[in-house]
Amino acid sequence: MEVASGSGQDSEVTAVRSGSPAGPEAPSRSRIGLRVGAYVALTKPRIIELLLITTIPAMVAAQRQVPSVGLLVATLVGGTLAAGSANALNCVVDADIDAVMKRTRSRPLARHTVTPRAALVFGIVLGVLAAAVLLTFTTWQAAVLAVVAILFYVFVYSMWLKRRTAQNIVWGGLAGCMPVIIGWSAVTGDIGWPAWVFFGVIFFWTPPHTWALAMRYRADYAAAGVPMLPVVAPEREVVRQIVLYSWAMVACSFLLIPASSWIYAAVAVPLGLWFLSMAHLLHTRVLRGAPAKPMTLFHLSNLYLTGISVAWAVDAAVGLPVVGWPG
Repeated sequence: MEVASGSGQDSEVTAVRSGSPAGPEAPSRSRIGLRVGAYVALTKPRIIELLLITTIPAMVAAQRQVPSVGLLVATLVGGTLAAGSANALNCVVDADIDAVMKRTRSRPLARHTVTPRAALVFGIVLGVLAAAVLLTFTTWQAAVLAVVAILFYVFVYSMWLKRRTAQNIVWGGLAGCMPVIIGWSAVTGDIGWPAWVFFGVIFFWTPPHTWALAMRYRADYAAAGVPMLPVVAPEREVVRQIVLYSWAMVACSFLLIPASSWIYAAVAVPLGLWFLSMAHLLHTRVLRGAPAKPMTLFHLSNLYLTGISVAWAVDAAVGLPVVGWPG
């Protein structure tokens, strides 16, 4: 930060250095910054990052090379707005839950830094902008899929499944799979089978990822009355389900090998085997009565999805010969 020098500004310099407001405009700027930060928090940026990680590889794979910068930017902007819309509207629906759970008490609606009405309007505006951007600069299919994803996440997952069934995250997780087919359709106007395969990878990835986190915050979900599987089922059943979904996820990821070169296989195979070993380790710990340490698998799940997504993108961008590529 640059501070002007001069005899008439000594008190201002001192105020800036001490971290106190330098004048009447400072509190106003601070309030604006806090308000902007609150609205950004409504969009859940960390979740958006994970969603975009799967969008770019789908676009590259659809074209078998890096798409134009304009198309990439438009799709990422539209996808970010769509995800932000869904997350903001989810915050409105889950305001009561977030206020109870320790993990989510700092969210804007739980802290009353944004009103429910303002958050609702914000989420709707983001959704409209997302559809407009994708429709204008990509394809109508991508725009429609983005709107479907928002509506599904809000009305099917947030308002219906989440509070009613332990299968909430299994079927509600379909919304998190949508960026792959949105990215593919933004390039081609349709959805190729490799996109559906990666859609399946994310579908099977979501339960182990989420249930591992829910094992760590089981008390939180129980207090909020959310029937996540670790809340309503014995721990042994939870880890058994994690192992089953992990095997399905890895098997599905291997289906992309015929549509890729050795680059993807060189990453997907060892990463998949590593994930399976850690899922089985979690299962073994629970059966033996040892501390489960589920967050290890949770963090590995983020690394796994990022790793195979990047490998899929690099493989397509390099453009090496593949086996069984359609068309």
